[in-house]
This record gives sequence, C-alpha cells and structure tokens, in this order.
Amino acid sequence: PSRAQWCGCAPLRPCCRDAMSSLARPPACARASLRRSAPRSAAESRAFRKYHGLGNDFVLVDDRRGKAPSLTPDQAARACDRNFGVGGDGVIFALPPKEEGSDVTMRIYNSDGSEPEMCGNGIRCLARFLYDVDLEAYKAAGSDGDAGDFSPALRTPSVLRIDTLAGLIVPEIVGDDVRVDMGEPILEAAAVPTALEPNAEGGACVKAPLEVAGKTWLVTTVSMGNPHAIVFGNTDEDITDVYAGIDLAAVGPQFESDAAFPARTNTEFVEVVSRDYCKMRVWERGAGPTLACGTGACATVVAGVLEGRLDRKCTVELPGGPLHIEWEEATNKIYMTGAACESFRGEAIFS
Repeated sequence: PSRAQWCGCAPLRPCCRDAMSSLARPPACARASLRRSAPRSAAESRAFRKYHGLGNDFVLVDDRRGKAPSLTPDQAARACDRNFGVGGDGVIFALPPKEEGSDVTMRIYNSDGSEPEMCGNGIRCLARFLYDVDLEAYKAAGSDGDAGDFSPALRTPSVLRIDTLAGLIVPEIVGDDVRVDMGEPILEAAAVPTALEPNAEGGACVKAPLEVAGKTWLVTTVSMGNPHAIVFGNTDEDITDVYAGIDLAAVGPQFESDAAFPARTNTEFVEVVSRDYCKMRVWERGAGPTLACGTGACATVVAGVLEGRLDRKCTVELPGGPLHIEWEEATNKIYMTGAACESFRGEAIFS
C-alpha cells in the first residue's frame, strides 16, 4: 500500500500524496497552505488506513485506547469527500468492547455524517484492519509469546467478536477473505422498520406494491440490523438488465426517503441470472450509490428465497465484485464471505 497525508481543514483539501514506502513531508506549497488554513497548534492529527470491500471504501481509525470516536460526524464527512478529503463511503472507528466477552466495538459514520447500525463490507474491512495492525505490532514487539494472547485478532482461528449498534457480529479471517456470521435476518415489518402492510408469514412484507417514481414496484423488506428494500421488478416486468434498466440516481433517493421507511432505507435492485447467481446494484442510505453493500447482499438472498427466485447459497455480483452468501436453514443465520483489502495509509490533520 502507498502512504498519504491529507489536511482536514475546512474545506478539507489534499496536501500531499506520496506513493513511496515512507510517509513524506508535504511540499513547501502544501505546508504554506496548511499554515494559512489552520495553525499547527490548533490542529489535530489522526492516523488512518484506507480499506475497501469490493470498492466499498472506508477510512479506518484505531480508537481502542479511547472511549468514543475521535472524529466528529462533520469531520468524518469531510474526510470522506473525494475531492477535498481522503475519500470514502464512511469512516469506521475501532473502540473498546462494550459487552463482556466481546473484543472490540465498531462505530461508523457515513459520508453524509449519519450513523448507520452496521455495515457488512465495513465490518469485513474492520476485521482485516485489526488483524493487520495487530500483526505488525506483534512482529515489531519481537514477542516470543503466543500471538493470540497478544491480540484477539491473532487467535487461531482468527475470529473477532465485534459489538455494533445492530448487535454482536462475528467475522473470521479465512485466507485472503473474511467470512462473517451476520446473524439472523429480521422480517417483521414493524422491526425492519417499514410502514408497508405485512402480507406474509411472521408479519413480513414480500412483493409488496410501492409507488415510486411513477411506477409500482414490488418490494420485499428485510433488516440485517439496518433496513433494506429489495426490488426484483415492478408490476409490469422483472428487472432483466440491472445496469441499463435502472436509473439509480433517479429512483434511489426516492426510495431512501419514501414515507414507507420511517428510518429511511437502503435499496437493492436485482437481476436474477440463475438460482445461485444474481446481479445487484444498491443505493445506500446516507451514502448513495456504492460499489458493494454486504448487508444488502445478505438481504438480497433472503428476499430472493422468500420470493422463490434464489437458492439459500448464492453469489451476489455487485459492481465491485462478488460476495458469497449462505442463509443456513438449520440455524436461520446468514454467512457472508468476501474480500477486504488495504489501499493506503497516512495521517489526516483537522482544525
């Protein structure tokens, strides 16, 4: 990975990007800009690493020695700006565990500064981030002790118990991938939440009609700790080309803010290719169009099973690449497997 240094002054602007193996000092023009924007004495710096899960990208901050996120929602939003900041779909903070038996707490701010309950791609990135950071620290310490005693991330197998606003989530490092026990889906309409009328077993909404952007869409609602509206088509036709057939920028915001979703919603548009393979595009609540959404991929498979379109083991192809999803019938749990990769690391400076 390359290294970078960015200034988080208002407006947030890139000061230097250095692809060398060590962190470079900003050039003279950038240092002058820094002095004009904010005195060094008034600035705060935060070390970060940038990770992505199939192009769904996040700024990762290690706050395990603190009690709360070290950036405000406004600072996080500025850091996510792709022209004047580091760039990302969100900022993820690793904090001390809240519950007995947990290893770490995950907090996340979206690119608009809002805070979601959880993020599937984000939690894979967090697990890989903690593994990488702690492995480097273990090697630097020259310890002869057991790596698992040094850090929970270095246990064998490498399983982390992560507290989130959606509950306990358990990812495991498996080679180059991260496999995540995402828990059980929530289908009861009031708990998703949605104001759509329940029409299926257990108070679920399956293929419920919803008027958005001049069409009547057939919507199945699922919560993976955060709300999702999954759409395979409308009353006229199924989606047969999820790229050419869906104007995501036009319909996505209207779904997100529709009165049927009191907490707003993520929306997935799905093209079924076969029972074990589908293509999906997502409009994420608080982030807009992203290249991948882990909870959305899980919710897509659940909705596909409920509608009789997909098998319980299915590959969901997103713009950024594939996620492998399994909805285990015996336990009702969902498992998600996919990549999480470091892009670069550096320091952000905020006034």
